[in-house]
Amino acid sequence: MVSTHESVSFKHETQKNISLYINGEFTPASAGKTIKNMNPFTNEQINEVAEGQSDDINKAVAAAREAFDHGPWKTMKLKKRMAYIYRIADLIDEEIEKIAYLEALDTGLPISQTRNMVSRASENFRFYARMVESRLVGDAFQVDDEFINYTIHAPVGVAGLITPWNAPFMLETWKVAPALATGNTVVLKPAELSPLSANLLAEVIHKADLPKGVFNVVHGYGETAGDALVKHPDVQLISFTGETTTGSTIIKNSADTLKSCSMELGGKSPIIVFEDADFDRALDACVWGIYSFNGERCTANSRLFLQEEIKDKFIDALKIRVANIKLGDPLDADTEVGPLIDKGHFNKVKSYLEIAKEEGTEVITGDIPIGFSEGNFVAPTLILNAENNMRVAQEEIFGPVLTVMTFRDEEEVIQMANNVDYGLAGYVWTNDIKRGHRVAHKIEAGMLWVNAQNVRDLRTPFGGSKSSGIGREGGHYGFDFYTEQKIIHVSIDEHRIQQFGNK
Repeated sequence: MVSTHESVSFKHETQKNISLYINGEFTPASAGKTIKNMNPFTNEQINEVAEGQSDDINKAVAAAREAFDHGPWKTMKLKKRMAYIYRIADLIDEEIEKIAYLEALDTGLPISQTRNMVSRASENFRFYARMVESRLVGDAFQVDDEFINYTIHAPVGVAGLITPWNAPFMLETWKVAPALATGNTVVLKPAELSPLSANLLAEVIHKADLPKGVFNVVHGYGETAGDALVKHPDVQLISFTGETTTGSTIIKNSADTLKSCSMELGGKSPIIVFEDADFDRALDACVWGIYSFNGERCTANSRLFLQEEIKDKFIDALKIRVANIKLGDPLDADTEVGPLIDKGHFNKVKSYLEIAKEEGTEVITGDIPIGFSEGNFVAPTLILNAENNMRVAQEEIFGPVLTVMTFRDEEEVIQMANNVDYGLAGYVWTNDIKRGHRVAHKIEAGMLWVNAQNVRDLRTPFGGSKSSGIGREGGHYGFDFYTEQKIIHVSIDEHRIQQFGNK
């Protein structure tokens, strides 16, 4: 629980306006424009944020390019560079309560959940420091007694990182840590709807005293700052997390400069519960997987498939659990679901409840408690009697809304689960472990959990298939994106060379 003293101190932090961070300095936007940053719980203004545009992106990229080409970062001794990375992690740990508070204030996510995400953020830096030290290795190939051929990993250059408004701090560090640890320089474009923790990351990295230009932050809108970053010829990498339509546009706009793109996009992930599943654990996982993080998570199990033998019992239990979920102030430690990020997203999610009714489903949603009417609250919702071809079963809602369907057998549910554009994640609950493996193998998704909630192992690849993304980050798999592999051929003997023109 945040103490009263800490709350007052942190509140003072929110009153200051936010600048860009370019070439080691906090600076206003070139055009002098700002964005009003709103509190999703009250819809009152928190502060103002510098609105970076193309000129600011150009300055940030120039600083990052100079730092990469002529600065010490990519040529720095590994031990020294990793010392900076570990230092960033330590500084994040010193600010956990502040970051958790600001993230809850800025996003509407319950503080009990933002606190956990911030602790994961510091581990992202430590993990990638360890990974670079132990796993950023090459291969060697001997060719008889004539050649030794070996590979090395080289940093690519300037990494453009575009991050979303849900779980912003953790997802920013998820990209920044491997980019910096592998020797790249960075321009970060955070989501304009959740800028507070990105500014704190800039403050932390500034305090860590990284060389100028290695890390830069340009706040702004995707259509201006983000677009300029994607199209900039001196940016070699674009890593994006967000919705699918924007991801597709980014890939198109990256094509002219042949950028490498890593896309973690939308999801409409199935959770499949067979009649022999551990009922209570499956129920716990299902409720947590869709209603935590206010339902605003890409891997949320937003489509529930129940085997017909247990549908009535499971739905009855769901109704009780969902009705008891506590909505409230995101700064209250007891709150389980807070307000959605902004009015625009609130209206989108609410519109799907109307669509569900028009499609003939039963919509069960609670009332918003008295005193919370100013916030962007959507009560945890169940959509029953749905069909798999309905919009509410096919389109990403990205809120605390669970669409429930039933199935007869394994073959049918696999077909239903795969009949969707997305393929990010999936969850299978059964005590028949052979069936669990079979179904997991056949679900078209990048990540599957069997008899488990969405727990992350940083060593494993993260990413989706179909409209849920391109590429994998996480573990050593991220090295394929953040580094270039070079092959170096070294002659160790006087091998034969053909002599053209020598008669």
